[in-house]
Amino acid sequence: MKVSESMLRCLFAIIYYSSSYGSTALQLKTIYCTISESCECAFKPDVQGLEWDLYKNLYGQHLAQEIVSEAVVGFLQKDNPDMPLVLSFHGASGTGKTFVTSILGRHLYGAAMSSPYIHQFIPTLHFPLLDRVQEYRSALKRWVEGNLTACARSIFIFDEMERMPPGVIDVLVPFLGPSHVVFQTNYRKAIYIFISTAGQEVINKLALETRQAGKEREDIQLGDLETSLAQAVFHNKNSGFFQSRIISEKLVTCLVPFLPLSRWHVNRCARRELCQRGQCQRRDIVEAVGSSLTYTLENGQFFSNTGCKLVPAKVNLFL
Repeated sequence: MKVSESMLRCLFAIIYYSSSYGSTALQLKTIYCTISESCECAFKPDVQGLEWDLYKNLYGQHLAQEIVSEAVVGFLQKDNPDMPLVLSFHGASGTGKTFVTSILGRHLYGAAMSSPYIHQFIPTLHFPLLDRVQEYRSALKRWVEGNLTACARSIFIFDEMERMPPGVIDVLVPFLGPSHVVFQTNYRKAIYIFISTAGQEVINKLALETRQAGKEREDIQLGDLETSLAQAVFHNKNSGFFQSRIISEKLVTCLVPFLPLSRWHVNRCARRELCQRGQCQRRDIVEAVGSSLTYTLENGQFFSNTGCKLVPAKVNLFL
């Protein structure tokens, strides 16, 4: 029997308004998901898996572990969130920003980046020309509206924000506020993730000063960075966030700093890569990978210039 779209919408409405009745809502949703391809059925957040994955596999990033876990859990606990979840990841290349994004995709939709409800934008591919800002703004607005209409639980990822032409991203401002609907869709259920190296100087400077003071990197708190990071991003002329209303109107739920990684963290990344290939015992490869990368020496402190980004390729080389 062919089920009409109106029938599906009616059934979903019944499920929605029955949410307080526990098992009844669960049974109705099970029926609904057998006859519908709604993203609400594909959206199966695994909060415990997310928290464990971040704890086990994200090295040297206690701030990102805490901030992302708390923000996502808090957001998912609300059936009708006040605003979309907007996360902005900042830090040097190879520190784990894209890695965390893939972890989120895997534990929200069961797929890192392959879900049809996860949409990724790369400036050099989607917005390459500085003289087409208005064209890009119109296209992006239509694209976001269309995908939100199809799926209120859409995830939008904007990579390499440092390469985004300034002015493009502000077309999202109306979507990031507390308004209720876009084309009869509650778009406050969406998640936006921005990834950027902008602000890395501020983050790296604090990490260095913390070590010079004889403190551990785990002593660094978000409050030590939040204001200066926001200002650095807002005033960076080479960033898509330059003079952005998204920053000035505080529409970002959390600015997430990623600290620079040391040789020890790089070695851990190498060991994880080897374990995934069944080669956990190869300590010689771990040392070879760590030694082959370049590090910045400042006042006796070493930071990896590329973080863990080149580790998979180096493992391939030495195996």
